[in-house]
Amino acid sequence: MDLKLKDRTALISGSTKGIGLAIATLLAQEGARVIINGRTEAAITEATAEIRRTAPNAKIDGFAGDLSTAAGCAGIAKRFPSADILVNNLGIFERKVFEEITDEDWQRFFDVNVMSGVRLSRAYLPGMKQRNWGRIVFISSESGVQIPDNMIHYGMTKTAQLAISRGLAETCVGTNVTVNAVLPGPTLSHGNKAAIAKRAPGRPFPEVEKEFFEKVRPSSLLKRYAMPEEVATLVAYVCSPLSSATNGAALRVEGGVVRACFG
Repeated sequence: MDLKLKDRTALISGSTKGIGLAIATLLAQEGARVIINGRTEAAITEATAEIRRTAPNAKIDGFAGDLSTAAGCAGIAKRFPSADILVNNLGIFERKVFEEITDEDWQRFFDVNVMSGVRLSRAYLPGMKQRNWGRIVFISSESGVQIPDNMIHYGMTKTAQLAISRGLAETCVGTNVTVNAVLPGPTLSHGNKAAIAKRAPGRPFPEVEKEFFEKVRPSSLLKRYAMPEEVATLVAYVCSPLSSATNGAALRVEGGVVRACFG
């Protein structure tokens, strides 16, 4: 299917690995010009090579900087003042019991997971409205609906993203600008691979995966980790002109972990 993304400019925060890289790769394959973001030039170079492995003619720009800061967001907006598509993917997670989550932890998670998207949306949404076309997508999580008891600070930020995305959509009434949230579930991203290896050193992955879905996410219908590319396919559609009737939505790609029939 042609998603009609040729020559659209898409900025994807936190896109040198994992879900963000998968999104950037698929958008590039669809003909979009992608602006990728990571903290270092080395990460940008590595991600660019990975994208070109499957999309040799991809149009790629990069910005090395920390978008959890106001300065980082201002820097990327100055260098790339216009974008048709903004995917707010930058995010961090960790497992930590509530009593051990410090004030600094709460602030750090809010800055990375929430304020990066707020600042970037504030920078790019006015131009989208002026041109009467645009797509903003927040990469939230099923943890924003079912808050994990060992990642409450993370869950809080993912719920906040749902509120922000819906609120921004309300400001786009009657335009061709849409704002949506996509909610992945357990995904075998770069960060999750590292967390699994740290949590269960030396154990075979299939054994760890089976135990996780038996004990931690027993409601999953998929009964396995999703691949980043499986999340990227939904995001790419939401970024497309074909998704014009999808606005203000929380779209789940979480393998059936969330049991609620609606919402």
